[in-house]
Amino acid sequence: MARKSHKNVGLIGLGIIGSRVAASLRNAGYHVYVWNRSPRAEPNFLGNAAEVAEVCNIIQIFVSDAQAVFETIDAFADRLTPSHTILCNATIGPEATQEAARLVQMCGAKFLDAPFTGTKGAAEKGQLVYYIGGADDVLRQVEPVLQASSKAIVKIGEIGSAATLKIATNMIGAVTVQVLAEALALVKGAGIDPENLANALENHGVRSPLMDLKLAGMLKGEFPPHFSMKHMFKDVQIGLHMANSRDLDLPATTAAAGILYDGMSRGWAEMDFSAVVKIYGDMQKAALPPTAEPEKALPAPEKPAPEKPAEEKPAEEPPPAAIAPKEAKEVNEINEVNEEEPTFSGEPSKPDSPAEAEAEKPEDRPKGFRWPFGKK
Repeated sequence: MARKSHKNVGLIGLGIIGSRVAASLRNAGYHVYVWNRSPRAEPNFLGNAAEVAEVCNIIQIFVSDAQAVFETIDAFADRLTPSHTILCNATIGPEATQEAARLVQMCGAKFLDAPFTGTKGAAEKGQLVYYIGGADDVLRQVEPVLQASSKAIVKIGEIGSAATLKIATNMIGAVTVQVLAEALALVKGAGIDPENLANALENHGVRSPLMDLKLAGMLKGEFPPHFSMKHMFKDVQIGLHMANSRDLDLPATTAAAGILYDGMSRGWAEMDFSAVVKIYGDMQKAALPPTAEPEKALPAPEKPAPEKPAEEKPAEEPPPAAIAPKEAKEVNEINEVNEEEPTFSGEPSKPDSPAEAEAEKPEDRPKGFRWPFGKK
């Protein structure tokens, strides 16, 4: 087992961001010890989270959700001491963040609410932005570690406040990309080259770095996961939960969440969340009418046959004998079996007499019988 050192930093969660933050820390001269629930080919990959806490006093957590954060804390709780500082970099919302802080502080360790903004490219360049909730003295102790992977560190307030701001900014991101997808669908539907939308946005006030980042992939139909659809859906769900607890109505975020869920149900959960634009492509395909079959040429009209000279009519034969009662019954039974459900184009006929009215009961009506115009 490695010795403890002020240069040791632990990192748990080697996803898109965590693996790149680990690389940034190494580049800054730190000895980085890592663990992930699924083994990875990373330097200093240890056997479990508890081993990370044994050799590192500062630990960054980059896992996907609140349950994973709680499981991580539980795994190393008995190894925590007052010299430990746990940085929760996961996006889990304020309630879960405050609960995670309580669990860590019960063990005597320090805790910092430190979610980040920035995607894969920013993490590779060490250009993340951290939002910080927690005590100033705790931040001062770990600030050099955060600086190794960031371009800015923004102090927000108490524990939970940074988590709230992170959710709020992700809501803006989800709605922005959703509107961008709708604009692309509108432009394509009008028969305009969608590249023209990019040209129009270059000098428009609504243009943003997020649009610049996502639009190129949306135009090409390429969606490598800089920020996966499943994670964005998780974050907007947290935002909606927070809003519901405060009796706030968030219609735009609700709509974006619905489209993200639709995309996940189509198997796009691991794609970048900008893949929501694919929904409109699928809708357009579904709306196309089936290919019409070519009309067949009508046959040429037949020439009328030449008229035959009139012939003398033979003497009329006597009418055929009436059908016997037994034969008539058999014909009617055949017609009943082959008769389709009756349809009516007007008011039902009225019975001629009370006796006939009594005879016409609902149970005597044919199956599927219904009066027109709502009559019963």
